[in-house]
Amino acid sequence: METYTAVPMSETIYHLAESPFRDERTKILSFVDITEGKFYRYLPDGELKCFDVQRPLGAAVPAETPGAYVFAASDGLYYFHDEQMELLQDLKAHYRSRQRSNDAKADPAGRLYFGSSSMDKQYGDHGDLYCLDFSAAGNALKIVQPDTKIANGMEWSSDHKRFYFSDSLEYAVFVYDYDIATGSLSDRRVLFTVADGVPDGICIDADDDLWVAVWGGRRIEKRDGRSGELKAMVTVPAEHVSSCCFMGDGRLFITSAGDGLAGQHDGKLFTCKTDAPAGKTHYCKVAQGRS
Repeated sequence: METYTAVPMSETIYHLAESPFRDERTKILSFVDITEGKFYRYLPDGELKCFDVQRPLGAAVPAETPGAYVFAASDGLYYFHDEQMELLQDLKAHYRSRQRSNDAKADPAGRLYFGSSSMDKQYGDHGDLYCLDFSAAGNALKIVQPDTKIANGMEWSSDHKRFYFSDSLEYAVFVYDYDIATGSLSDRRVLFTVADGVPDGICIDADDDLWVAVWGGRRIEKRDGRSGELKAMVTVPAEHVSSCCFMGDGRLFITSAGDGLAGQHDGKLFTCKTDAPAGKTHYCKVAQGRS
């Protein structure tokens, strides 16, 4: 089995870094700090920009317009462009008490998939996985997987026929049959389970292998997207590894959480060189007319 070792890419400690993306069009590397409500972008010249959303921010998904993003925040979905936020979908009526948005990604057709979860363990572990199709009449919002525990990583196979989803406190990554024409999911089954930690964020490479962050496990696992077989491991010197994405030349960009931890590297960002070809990033198609 192949093994890799991640190294810190900066000395900054984040409370709960998540939702990493690299936009191939703009070469911007982005991520969020969920509990701090901040959106970060590494520009191509290396400058790190921060935008304060002033509410918990589960994810920031690149939009169809280069440089724009869709924020999955605690109270709604927002369109972000030119350093301005515009409310797209109020979620307060859809979320249960003390819930917030968690991970999010666009599907190959540009729909937004996002999960809800409890703001704190004291409120229980319950949520739902949603899909919002901005091209549909009335911005059709639907629950595609009810009664999740902690909705986390999402990915799609290169042939657009399989959807992968990690529900962390089920300790499993699930695979579904996926209909790209409708965005519907069917035939949910366990692809693999995780021991010594819980599955969190996911990215996929061009070979349809999944790279799964293991929260509480100090690692990324490379898993076969068809069989679930463990193929490689990335060791990360942080306890709570939260997510990852590819950033070019086979390099992984890895986020972690430092809140409540005292390890030297807990909460840092990391990179790791692998031999994997990066998978495709999908962009969220928001309503026509925005620029």
